[in-house]
Amino acid sequence: MNKSEATTKKEKKEERKEIRKLKGQEVTYQSREAFFKDFGDVPVTKMERTVNFDKFIFTQNGQEMTAYYDIEANLVGTVTDKTFSDLPANAQKYIQDKYKDYTPGSVIYFDDNELNETDMILFGTQFDDADNYFVELKKENKNIIVQVNMKGEVGYFSEMK
Repeated sequence: MNKSEATTKKEKKEERKEIRKLKGQEVTYQSREAFFKDFGDVPVTKMERTVNFDKFIFTQNGQEMTAYYDIEANLVGTVTDKTFSDLPANAQKYIQDKYKDYTPGSVIYFDDNELNETDMILFGTQFDDADNYFVELKKENKNIIVQVNMKGEVGYFSEMK
C-alpha cells in the first residue's frame, strides 16, 4: 500500500459514521419484509436481533447464508462459509508463506450490498463495506483473522478472543 492509499484509508476511517445500535429484542417487521423481498420465500433457520443488525440465517440453493439488515431495514450484506481453496490463488500463497506457523481454519465470504453505505461488523471489528473473505488462522493458543479482498490482497484484521 502506498502512502496516498494509506492516507485515504485513514481519512475514510475517520469519516466512518458509528453504526447505530438497535433497540429492542425482536427482529423488526420491516426487516422481515425486506428479507423476504430480497430473498423470496426461503426457509429461515433463525432470525435474531444483534446489537447492530437484524440477522437472518437461511438456506438458498443448498448454501447456508446469513443476511444482515441495518437500523433502516436495508440489507448490509450476506455471509457464507467458504474453504481455503475458494480464496484467490495469490492470497493462498501469501498466507501459506507469511503465516506458515499458522493453520488455516474457517473461511467466510462477506458479500456487500453495494447499494447500502452502512459498514459491517464482523469478529467485533467494523470494516469498509466491500466484498471480502475472512480467514481464521490458528497457532497454539492464538487465533487471528486475516482479511482477503477480491484481488487477493491479504491484511491482518483482528485477533480472536
